[in-house]
Amino acid sequence: MEYHVAKTGSDKNDGTRERPFLTISRAAAIAEEGDVVVVHEGVYRECVSPENGARTSKGRITYEAADGERVVIKGSEIVDGWEKADGVYKAEAQNSIFDGVNPYSEIIEGDWYMTPLDHRLHTGQVYIDGEALAEAASVEEARGRAMSWYAEVNDSTTVFYANFGDKTPDGALVEVNARRSCFCPRHTNIDNITVRGFEMAQAATQWSPPTSEQTGILSVNWSRGWIIEDNVFHDARCCAVCVGKERSTGHNLNTRYHRMPGYQVQLEAVFAARRIGWSRERIGSHIIRNNTIYDCGQTGIVGHLGGAFSEIYGNHIYNIANKHEFYGYEIAGIKLHAAIDTQIHDNRIHDCLLGTWLDWEAQGVRVSRNLYYNNETDIWIEVTHGPHTVDNNIFGSEHNFLNAAQGGAYVNNLFCGATNRYDVRDRSTPYHLPHSTEIKGCACVYGGDDRYYQNIFVGGSHDNVWKRGTVMYNGFTASEEEFIKMATEHGRGDIERYANVRQPAYIGNNLYLGGAEPFEREDGAVVDETDPQVKFIEDGGEVYVEITLPACASDVKAKMIGADDLHMTRLSEGEFENPDGTPISTGRAIFGGERLLGCAGPFESAEAGRRRIRVW
Repeated sequence: MEYHVAKTGSDKNDGTRERPFLTISRAAAIAEEGDVVVVHEGVYRECVSPENGARTSKGRITYEAADGERVVIKGSEIVDGWEKADGVYKAEAQNSIFDGVNPYSEIIEGDWYMTPLDHRLHTGQVYIDGEALAEAASVEEARGRAMSWYAEVNDSTTVFYANFGDKTPDGALVEVNARRSCFCPRHTNIDNITVRGFEMAQAATQWSPPTSEQTGILSVNWSRGWIIEDNVFHDARCCAVCVGKERSTGHNLNTRYHRMPGYQVQLEAVFAARRIGWSRERIGSHIIRNNTIYDCGQTGIVGHLGGAFSEIYGNHIYNIANKHEFYGYEIAGIKLHAAIDTQIHDNRIHDCLLGTWLDWEAQGVRVSRNLYYNNETDIWIEVTHGPHTVDNNIFGSEHNFLNAAQGGAYVNNLFCGATNRYDVRDRSTPYHLPHSTEIKGCACVYGGDDRYYQNIFVGGSHDNVWKRGTVMYNGFTASEEEFIKMATEHGRGDIERYANVRQPAYIGNNLYLGGAEPFEREDGAVVDETDPQVKFIEDGGEVYVEITLPACASDVKAKMIGADDLHMTRLSEGEFENPDGTPISTGRAIFGGERLLGCAGPFESAEAGRRRIRVW
């Protein structure tokens, strides 16, 4: 069945093309397996909550914008009647416009949340002609701060005070957040939904750590098999696309009760999820592709547990958390916990506080052919034990990589900035049976057990923490045989003998330019003082990288790296495999086909001289 929705329709109609519904929610209440909901041009101010999912992917229910028509779903409402009031504009709205919780009485809060301000912020937001204003602490602050707002909540109304700077609300569109989401099922396990071609914006999303119910402009709400494609998401107070956990497995218990550290609460959430059926067969396996995501306070894509076995590709993610209004340890363009076997590839991520953060149990994750630049830090991989693969990426920011993990393979990347590698010995975190949520054991991160092959490292400033190249592995063992020999000779303590010997660093055939430094025991390192003068150029919708490679770039003894070239991880005893269990291959270059033999870095060839290469 095909249902139609249009601004000229009525929810009393039957939903045909000739007699369309007025709201998407009306269609979402009745759409069943195999149905398609086609939404025609216009702005829809509602939260779409599909009542039904589909039992199989072949019977999926599709929600799509009509071909060639702009369909916007907003979590906001219009507020008019603005009057000048002692240096600001003032307007009043009935609290009945808010769906459930009033965002102007709900503070942003949760585990691992913090703010540099001396006052608490709210999930509400005010916009003029689509531009978000900053929240002020008082009416007085708003008077002296251009492009800011303040709100007072009364029993039946909310009063807004706004300083629109050089703008005036007369004839302008002024909107305020009114709903937490634009698209979110009320129930869990609403599976096999496709959402395609919409613009969704201006939602009062709440801070979403891994230990709470997680929400976004679009939330799958603990379901399986969604396809989220060709959409535009922007202006989420916190998060845009959420594939994360639900409430029953814990909701900010650390913040609410302070009985145990957040680490312990998160560990319990993993086991609680297992008890309610967190498995490959029931949760995750989403596809998030070809979306544009920007102007969000916390994350572009977020998910603890529910993002496992998913594929995230072709997305353009930018301007995430770069207003610095609030902060916390859950901020990134993509922030995933327990993203088992998730494939993140061919994305463009820039101008974010942090590009991608893979935290806890990133076992089987592959980060491939992504373009990162102009972020404060490009990628952080934390407290996971491998195997995880990072290949053929361009890391173009000053700080490329926070490595608080072990068991990773880093192959054919361009590292333009510095790396910070550190151990995490006070948090024992789970690892899993291959391609499964079944927990095999727990371990802390001793550091090492990493593989670096055929990367290009660019030199620059070093300090005691951030290093250029692989020099941070000096002092590590260089093979599993050496590690075992030293551990067994170290002493009698069952734990101490392994904890006090550095795990192996498998490092070879990398290219170091402009002062980047190799691992002291690396075989096949090629070092040249040439400054490659890497530059990123945005030209319309395309991005180019300019780089100068010396003649010695072709001296790198590079080959097609596959699973047979990578050692099994020590603690999790995992092989480097695709999600279907087949061996990985890292031969495909960024924005191109198979690379030529003898080529380090993510490009198709190691041609010497100044080159301009399209990378997006």
